[in-house]
Amino acid sequence: MHSTRFSWLSYLTIASFLGMPSLPDDACAAEVTLKAVMVTNEDPVAGGKAAAEQLLAAMGPTQLKAVIVSECYEDRDNKSALLKSLCAVLPKDIVFGAATYGSFTQAGCTDYDAVGLLGLGGDGLQVDAQLVTAMGTAKLTVDTDKEAIAERLHKAGAALATGVKKTDRDRLLVLLADAHSPKNQYLVEGLQQVLGKDFPITGGCANKNAGQTFVYYQGEIHDDSAVALMLSGDFAITITGKQANVNDLVISTARDGASDAIKKATGKPVAVLAFNCAGRRSKLKKYEDELQAMQDVLGKNLELFGCYCAGEMGPIDDVTLRDKAPYGGSGWHVMFTVVSQK
Repeated sequence: MHSTRFSWLSYLTIASFLGMPSLPDDACAAEVTLKAVMVTNEDPVAGGKAAAEQLLAAMGPTQLKAVIVSECYEDRDNKSALLKSLCAVLPKDIVFGAATYGSFTQAGCTDYDAVGLLGLGGDGLQVDAQLVTAMGTAKLTVDTDKEAIAERLHKAGAALATGVKKTDRDRLLVLLADAHSPKNQYLVEGLQQVLGKDFPITGGCANKNAGQTFVYYQGEIHDDSAVALMLSGDFAITITGKQANVNDLVISTARDGASDAIKKATGKPVAVLAFNCAGRRSKLKKYEDELQAMQDVLGKNLELFGCYCAGEMGPIDDVTLRDKAPYGGSGWHVMFTVVSQK
């Protein structure tokens, strides 16, 4: 990688000195690879091993920079077994994620005893991760502890944003948190205190059911915590957010959100991330109808990694809130992020 960069730099220096033509804009664009896999298996050890092996096969020779896990196994023991199984195949220090209500990819939807993985790699993509623990809000409610929640999550968000490395090639921050809606708004505001209100943020909140509220950092389980992944490199992103809580509207907003994100994409789409509300799914007569609406726009070949969350981060589908900042935290949303390259 270093030698490749040196070669391009040498060329540009010599070209400038000799008056040679410069390289085209896309000549320096390095590869960005995202691959999604999903496995259903009541045995978390077998499921984790199969998912990890499938991801490595899908990535081929491309080195993994990070793996995002979305899993819906019951109870800590099963989740621990799953993580141990994943990390027996994948490098532990690149495994991040959250306990969710299920996952979806181009292969379908899951809601029980399943794991979805998103692999991120390629010379054109860099990932830096940060963890905050003991945020102090897991047992607090907005109805009675709003001020304490706001103060603590503002602090936690600022710590995450301060901790990740920042460069002039930063493109997207992915936030995975034990801070279900509406708490997630305060965590986003904390990030924005450091990153600014216009920096693109997306992500989802962990399952809020008792015993399920975990996030994963370098293969370890944490509760009352949050993980930030800063994605940087030779790619562009477009994000849209749509809100709904009625069957037909859940379907139509999935189609419209995917369409808006794809239309705004600059370059060739590489993959789509979709952080979706578990509440939206509960309003569907058939889970597959929402996925089909996405596929009507995205097709069935573009990489798709989705998970069902307890609150989503991204562009909130509310004009009064968007006026304050382009990105926030809310519920009942599906947040689409299209990653594209020239």
